[in-house]
Amino acid sequence: MRLHIDVLGWLYLIWGGLGLLSGSSLLILAAGARRSIPDAAFGLGERAGLSVLLVAAALLLAGGAACAATGWSLRLTRTRARLAGLLLAIPNLILIPFGTALGAYAIWVLLNDDARRVFAPVAPVGSVPR
Repeated sequence: MRLHIDVLGWLYLIWGGLGLLSGSSLLILAAGARRSIPDAAFGLGERAGLSVLLVAAALLLAGGAACAATGWSLRLTRTRARLAGLLLAIPNLILIPFGTALGAYAIWVLLNDDARRVFAPVAPVGSVPR
């Protein structure tokens, strides 16, 4: 199961990198669109289009950063990485076809009993079990 967790971590890192790259390119596109339109012609339609580009860029940057951080945490088998991976798998199911495959694979890997044992919190040395 450790191999599947590592693969899932790498897939989340790659998916996050693609999200960051896409968000950055939309920001550059929005900046170029704004600079190419003269202030006299910058009306309501142009503002709406620019707003859509900026919102999409922000969503892609936030999602990409979250996926990349989760992928890194999964590779380090941090306790909260399992929950973060499951929470990110749900919206990824909507993104056909690659997000759906990643989300289904994440759910299968992270809900496995072996994965639960891998991500179980470790008691500190010298503590008394209750």
